[in-house]
Amino acid sequence: MQHETPHTLVLRPAHVPLAQWRQVYRGARIALDAAALPAVRASAAAVDAIVARGAPVYGINTGFGKLASVRIEPEDLATLQRNIVLSHAAGVGEPMPLPVVRLMMALKLVSLAQGASGVRVETLQLLEALLQHDVVPVIPAQGSVGASGDLAPLSHLASVMIGVGEAFVGGERLSAADALARAGLQPLQLGAKEGLALLNGTQFSTAYALAGLFEIEVVFQAALVTGALSVEAAKGSDTPFDPRIHSIRGQRGQIITAAALRALMQGSAIRESHRDNDVRVQDPYCLRCQPQVMGAALDIIRQAATTLEIEANGVSDNPLVFTDTGEALSGGNFHAEPVAFAADMLAMAICEIGSISERRTAMLVDPALSGLPAFLTPRPGLNSGFMIPQVTAAALVSENKQRAYPASVDSIPTSANQEDHVSMAAHGARRLLQMAENAANVVGIELLAAAQGCDFHAPLQSSGPLEAVRVLLRAQVPTLEEDRYFHPDMVAATDLVRSGALAAGLADVLPNVEPVA
Repeated sequence: MQHETPHTLVLRPAHVPLAQWRQVYRGARIALDAAALPAVRASAAAVDAIVARGAPVYGINTGFGKLASVRIEPEDLATLQRNIVLSHAAGVGEPMPLPVVRLMMALKLVSLAQGASGVRVETLQLLEALLQHDVVPVIPAQGSVGASGDLAPLSHLASVMIGVGEAFVGGERLSAADALARAGLQPLQLGAKEGLALLNGTQFSTAYALAGLFEIEVVFQAALVTGALSVEAAKGSDTPFDPRIHSIRGQRGQIITAAALRALMQGSAIRESHRDNDVRVQDPYCLRCQPQVMGAALDIIRQAATTLEIEANGVSDNPLVFTDTGEALSGGNFHAEPVAFAADMLAMAICEIGSISERRTAMLVDPALSGLPAFLTPRPGLNSGFMIPQVTAAALVSENKQRAYPASVDSIPTSANQEDHVSMAAHGARRLLQMAENAANVVGIELLAAAQGCDFHAPLQSSGPLEAVRVLLRAQVPTLEEDRYFHPDMVAATDLVRSGALAAGLADVLPNVEPVA
């Protein structure tokens, strides 16, 4: 699902909009704005001055965490920084997806480039060069509790920069030393503070949360399309989308999604065919409450997007160097609670998006509710039709419900109780990609069911946008006349959902997740 972007994005530290982070995730080449370099040089000079003064300053000439009281001599400072990288590279599990690693690297680059971390220009240049030469560290995805920074995964990134560990180069997995050599790069000799600056911060959690946000956006938009198509398949009413209903409540997301549903259905011959003399008074909630459910999801997705955009442009390592006074101040910006809360909101949103989609599929296969043939097959009994795809959707929704339990309410003390409250943002954010994948499959199943339901209304057609979606699907998946091997149909439909194809050409109709003032 990663789309290559041909041009190079110039990232301006502290001012990178969400749209550019999305492009980085989708594969855009990046470069750092050179205007950031004077502040970086000043920050590195401030660290040199601190070392020269000799007074103990956490993370520069002391041990780390519970060992902060241990003083380190000047001749051992380089070893101190190398040791912290090697000792903290303690992740486990499957490697992170490469697009998420690239996003994490870009986030770290932008954070360090703000001149508050005490790193040298050459350190930034190596990180930038890794991105530009497609040298992507192999980073185990498990091992961070989302506080004191995402220590283990970021240490695996820093390890590659000093020539230790492994990296992918053009998809080939190599030792870090060989990967750097292939790109014509030299491993880094870490200076004072640099190891800690590289491995301290929220960039792992933030990268996963942003990746989840971008995938959830695609599923959200697709679910609005399939939701409108389900209304058509069930010969439901568009009255619940009347703007007066939503204006009088005032919820912004609800107003926006109702407008999108109206636009998607505008001009439908199927709708006009039963506008008068329909004996039904109300549709099930899964149809008529779409603006309320999807609108609420949109609101919290956008709230999460606002938090993540701020976090992506912030500085979250420790200690922080302030060049105006020459001080290095120790605080707690590495605590990822904002990211944990944002990830929890996104988990709830994608859970509900899939849940109401599955309910629409369940409604369509039930002849008592939909008025359509049982399980959407012309000859039920001999054929099972959509019986088991709905079961699959139900299974995925149930799995997402289990995953949606808030991560941020959990905590476990670490580092001999020095780090006694943690955010759990790391796995709270990491679960989002699988949840989005589950929901994409649920919406893909709804796409198949809704299109099949509309086929029963031929020769009546739906609106222009919805008929374009049906044509797109039918180019790959024919109408189900008799039972056949179902799995390829589901794969094709889900691919359409995940690719963003259902939203293509509907930018003026479907809302995105960009934060709004």
